[in-house]
Amino acid sequence: IAKGIVEACAKYCPTAVLGMIVNPVNSVVPAMAELYKKKGLDPMKIVGITTLDVVRANKFVGEIMGKNPSFINIPVIGGHAGSSIMPVFSQDKIAKTIAEDKIAEL
Repeated sequence: IAKGIVEACAKYCPTAVLGMIVNPVNSVVPAMAELYKKKGLDPMKIVGITTLDVVRANKFVGEIMGKNPSFINIPVIGGHAGSSIMPVFSQDKIAKTIAEDKIAEL
């Protein structure tokens, strides 16, 4: 699916920035950027969106804090898994009140 979308965008809107919500984002996005590059287009126009990671972070914080995750918005930066993923708890009014000893388990 991602390849078909990228190929269509390369043909019909080659200057557009493509925000891709894909899984796994950390391997599909670089592959699609390489495809763009092979077509002579700017591979930096292909970006990954980690919406799934944001939703997960919001859910986990909501559970720990006893709050509705709909009112939590944790930005997530870095990669998609393991030590490369970084939820930025300090940027949300609810998450920034989490006790330090609870952060590691999140």
